[in-house]
Amino acid sequence: MNEKILVVEDERDIARMVEYNLKKEGYRPVLVHDGGFAAAAAAREKPALILLDLMLPGLDGLEICRRLKADAKTSAIPIIMLTAKGEESDKVLGLGLGADDYVTKPFSLKELLARVQAVLRRYSVKAAAGAVPGKLKAGTIELDAAKVEVRLKGSPVELTSKEFELLKALMACGEKVLTREELLEKAWGVDASLEVETRTVDVHVGTLRRKLKGEGKRIITVKNYGYRFEGEKA
Repeated sequence: MNEKILVVEDERDIARMVEYNLKKEGYRPVLVHDGGFAAAAAAREKPALILLDLMLPGLDGLEICRRLKADAKTSAIPIIMLTAKGEESDKVLGLGLGADDYVTKPFSLKELLARVQAVLRRYSVKAAAGAVPGKLKAGTIELDAAKVEVRLKGSPVELTSKEFELLKALMACGEKVLTREELLEKAWGVDASLEVETRTVDVHVGTLRRKLKGEGKRIITVKNYGYRFEGEKA
C-alpha cells in the first residue's frame, strides 16, 4: 500500500480524523486546509489520490477540480469529493469536471476507506492493463489511445480523463449499444459492490457532446438502455 493521499479539508477535526485512519490503513496522508494551496500541493506531492472537500476557503472544491483536470501534471490523479448533504448540483458538476466519486458528509470512515481503496484499485488495474494500442477515427474525430489525445479537425480537444475513457469505450465498440452500467465498467472500472449513480455517465456524455461540437451527434442515446457511437456510413 503506502500510497500518498492528499486531503484537502478546512475542518481540522475532520482532517485529523481522516489522517489518523488513513495512516492506520497504511496510506501516507498529506493535509491542506486552504483551497488556494491545493493545486500547488497536488503538483508538488504527486499523490495517488485526492480527497477534496467542496466548501473551502481560498478556492472552492469545484474550481480546484477544474484546475487539476486542466493541468497535464495533475489531470490523471483520481479525485473523491467530500460533499455536504443536499449539494446535488455540486456533485453533478464535480463528476462532470472529472471527479471519480463522492462521499456525502457526515460520512462513515468505513465507507470513505472503502471508496478510497476501490478508486485506487481501479486505477491500478488500468495502469497494469496499459493503454489500448492504435488509433480510432470517425468523421473529423481522431483518438490516439497511446498518446491519450483527441483531435477534432486536426485541432486538440481538451477532455477530462473520464471524458477521454468514455469516448474511447464508445468508439472502440463500433456501433454496439452499451448500457450505462457497461460504460461505468469500461470507462471507470467501477466496483459493482459500491453504489455509483449511472447518472454519472449521462453527465459526462453531455459535456463530451458539447466539446465534440457537430460531431457530438455521433453519440446516440438509446432510450431506456444506454448509448452507442455512430461511425462512418457504409
